[in-house]
Amino acid sequence: MHIPTADQLLGLDDAHVSILDPAASLGEVSLHPGAAEAFLELRQQAWQAGLDLRVVSGFRSFERQLWIWNAKARGERVLLDDDERELDALSLSPESLMLAILRWSALPGASRHHWGSDFDIVDAAALGPGDRPSLCVAEYVEGGVFAALGRWLDERVDADPGSCFFRPYDGTGSGVAHEPWHLSYAPLSVLCQARMDAGGLRSVLAASGLELWNTVDAELEHLLQRFAVTDARRYPPPWRHLVNGSRLG
Repeated sequence: MHIPTADQLLGLDDAHVSILDPAASLGEVSLHPGAAEAFLELRQQAWQAGLDLRVVSGFRSFERQLWIWNAKARGERVLLDDDERELDALSLSPESLMLAILRWSALPGASRHHWGSDFDIVDAAALGPGDRPSLCVAEYVEGGVFAALGRWLDERVDADPGSCFFRPYDGTGSGVAHEPWHLSYAPLSVLCQARMDAGGLRSVLAASGLELWNTVDAELEHLLQRFAVTDARRYPPPWRHLVNGSRLG
């Protein structure tokens, strides 16, 4: 399995990903071939359970993540609090604004979506004509449009110690909010996480035009540990021992 290069880990190069079969996505989505193959197998299992599993967001470039970050920092894109209520970005201090963005959006260069191993999923069978998912927690709990998918993931992914997929964000153990739609392909993501490099990321961010850069720079290593590093205990047992070696401090 090809392990992404330093530039690919930062989202600066997309040669490690390929476009996913359109029947398995909503819109054009790219994934690492290893993650894509495993997802198609998972999708077949979901189909047998009456679910039409689709990826709505896979690989995301550094430039796209930078645009999302800067738009939120400038108040040009919706910014949410822990309860998914809209915040006024322009009323927050620089540090509060930075932390509010990081709750739901990764720092450019530190997003798991750069790796091609992580992606967001929905159940297309639950959508009506013209419906678009919001990717909010309420959609995946009882009464939500994707409640059946949420239950299936609880049983098929979270409760299976041998699964190659896991959900890295449950709202605990890190600064990232609960994202029940976010799946990670562990055999690849664990190796990518181990290769994260704070020094390389700092160099790229310093020249990127990142909003709030001075605030981020002062706390970068701490922010990476809090928001970018997934605890070994969240990885499925076969891959936990590989969570090491990152150069984040």
